[in-house]
Amino acid sequence: MRILYHLPLSPYCRKVRLALGEKRLQFELIHERVWDRRAEFEAINPACTVPVLQEETGLAIVDSSAICEYLDEAYPDVSLFGPTLAERAEVRRLVAWFDHKFGMEVTANLYGEKQLKRLLGHGHADGAVLRAGYANLKPHLEYLGWLAESRAWLAGANLSLADFAAAAHISTLDFMGEIDWTRHPAVKDWYARLKSRPAFRPLLQDKVSGLAAAPHYHDLDF
Repeated sequence: MRILYHLPLSPYCRKVRLALGEKRLQFELIHERVWDRRAEFEAINPACTVPVLQEETGLAIVDSSAICEYLDEAYPDVSLFGPTLAERAEVRRLVAWFDHKFGMEVTANLYGEKQLKRLLGHGHADGAVLRAGYANLKPHLEYLGWLAESRAWLAGANLSLADFAAAAHISTLDFMGEIDWTRHPAVKDWYARLKSRPAFRPLLQDKVSGLAAAPHYHDLDF
């Protein structure tokens, strides 16, 4: 069986899990503590980062973007990018937005400071970094809300990798209880539709040592 090396709250790993689930591909999850730098894992990925997808043939694909592009080419029956050139370009734009801009301005400042820093033994969260993360979160959620109100799905008429990339970051923050859903009804409605999909259900069962999920996290209706 194919293997996905991951960290449970990594949004990049979660994006790949959603893509695999939407394509109905079976896989085994291995929780890879990258800070341990296992020799066996470094032999697969010398950068010692996750996610890494290893196919039954032994082929290993590193990096969430590379994995998702590979999955869409190798298993094209369920498209992650949409049917037209324009929609596929918009999907890629939004995936880059959430994986890079949102990731750097919000996720790294909140999840990175509160969770990863502890796991890596890098000390306590920096208050200034947290404040920057919270300040950046508001305009990002407003933009996400605008997309959700303006389109059937984030990139257009079809569910796509753009929705999964955004939902991966949002789900990480939601696990940590960082989102006030009363202030963002359009984002809440969009996210509830994502949560109800079979591909999303395994993410709702995640447990993280030393960190309790927000009380509503597992509830499909919040």
